[in-house]
Parts: sequence; C-alpha cells; structure tokens
Amino acid sequence: MDFGIVLQTDPPARDVVRLMKTAEDKGFRYGWTFDSCVLWQEPFVIYSQILAATSSLVVGPMVTSPGTRDWSVLASLFATLNDMYGNRTVCGIGRGDSAHRVIGKPPSTLATLRESMHVIKELAEGREAMLGDTAVKIPWVRNGRLEMWMAGYGPKALKMVGEHADGFILQCADPAIARWTIGSVREAARAAGRDPAGITICVAAPAYVGDDLAHQREQLRWFGGMVGNHVADLVARYGDAGQVPRELTDYIRERQGYDYAHHGKTGNPTTDFVPDDIVDRFCLLGPAGAHVQRLEELAELGVDQFALYLMHDEREQTLDDYGSQIISKLTT
Repeated sequence: MDFGIVLQTDPPARDVVRLMKTAEDKGFRYGWTFDSCVLWQEPFVIYSQILAATSSLVVGPMVTSPGTRDWSVLASLFATLNDMYGNRTVCGIGRGDSAHRVIGKPPSTLATLRESMHVIKELAEGREAMLGDTAVKIPWVRNGRLEMWMAGYGPKALKMVGEHADGFILQCADPAIARWTIGSVREAARAAGRDPAGITICVAAPAYVGDDLAHQREQLRWFGGMVGNHVADLVARYGDAGQVPRELTDYIRERQGYDYAHHGKTGNPTTDFVPDDIVDRFCLLGPAGAHVQRLEELAELGVDQFALYLMHDEREQTLDDYGSQIISKLTT
C-alpha cells in the first residue's frame, strides 16, 4: 500500500512545502491538497515549490473540478509541472463542492465531468482534443503522462469511474462503504471491457494516533460534515434507502446546513450532527495498532493508497507516528 498526505494550502505556503518534504522523508509517496482557491491559496503555484523541494513525491489536487478553470489551463498547468519535474503529478477530480459553492456555482454534471477528464488528459499528454467546436493541441508536450483519478460516492459516479477513470478516490475509510464502492467500480470496469485491476484505488480520510479517543473525535468530527455535503446530494437524488447503503446515508438526518467558512477545519459549528460512531467508522483513530488493523482490512478490499487528511492539532506527531510505526507494516 502507498501512502499520501492531504493538506489545505493555508498560508504561509512554506509550511505546506515543509510538511510535504517531511512526509516524503517518512515514507509517504503522494502529496495532495484541497483545491478551493477562494478558501485557500492557489495550489498549483505551491505544487511547483513542493516538487522542487522533494525528489519523487507525486502531487495533485484532492480534488479539482471542471468548473473553476478552463480545461486547457488545467491541462497546461499539469503538463508544465510534468515537463519541469518529470511526470510527478496526478489529477484528482470530482464534480465540485467548496470550490463551486463558495462562488455560487452548483456542482458540475457527471456528463461535464466525464468530458473534462477526457479533454484534460488528452491535452496534458500531448494529444489533440476538442474544446467545444475547436480542435486544440498543446504543441510543446513531449512524453507527458497524467492519470485522472475521480472522486465520487453515488451509483452513477462509481459507474463512470469504472468506465473512464485511471483511479478512484473514496473520501471515507469505512470498510463497508469501501467494499460497496470498490465493488461497484470494478463491476463497471468489467462491463466496459476494462481491467478492474488497472484502476488505482485510493481511500482518503483523517487519521490521528493516540489514546485519547474523545479528543481525537472532536478534532476529526469535521470530516463527517464534509462527507455529508456529498451524501446530502445523494439522498436528494436517490432517497435515503435503496441504491446507496444506509451506512452512508443514515447519519445526515439531523444535518441543518453547512458553513463553508469552516470547511475542513476542526470545530466547524455545523458538524455537531455527526455522531461519534461515524467519526470512528469514517476516520482512523486510536493507537498505532488500530490504524494498522484498519489499513490491513482496506488493503484486503483492494485499496492501493491511503491518503491521510492532516487537519488537526498533532500534524507533526501524526507524520512521525505513521513514519515510525505504521507505513512499514503495510509496505513490506
């Protein structure tokens, strides 16, 4: 299993770069950031500094969207970084949540997302693609490579991952939900004539190593609120029973809304509806042995990477604990 960290691009950017370098030194192979440029700083500027400060770390957004930048701009951003640093980027992409909603846009449609994945990949890898009615090709790309990893939860999104994406990002570490989503992706891949094993599976969730579970839960409760934004969309579309497992839908019944000013942050006042058992299921808490046990269970389900959301009050210690006690248990 590979390991990644996920950071918000809070200023000062040098701290983001420093934590990414520390993570690489401790055995992490991927460095991800949020991509919501009103709430945080522009990540692609910072990626250049991260890539310069590291030797092999692969960087990318978790996740970007089709609606905040022109697709030719996104493709050129990735292609430029790859040309400078040797194909060390990956594009995590989804319909759009905070980046869209804070500027008054709804999430993109799945049809738009599917088209954007194709166009961005083709352009970033040096091939011609259609932007509207115009054929476009970036002429200076040589030997470019860009994998498109799609995030999603619902049946139609999972089907699209299996049919079109290079990787799948599940923002939730609950094994029951992982089993259902990974199975859906693989079934769709087989039906489309693709090799299911060729789709990289990435589970992303907060992790906090230690013995004070009550404190850890309060530090990580925000994550259930963030996931709840997507679940609320699913419930509106599919209802609260049927195609989407109740393990994913039941807990948002008391949800009253969401404050994006506190998105992804400890103490978000609109995440009080998230119960302790959801924090325990969606995140990794407790001593190092509990983390290893959960990660081994996820690996058995086919998870190729665990990406650790590092948004709590013990970021440095968590990196140390993963580097000294956990990563080696899953990569030997």
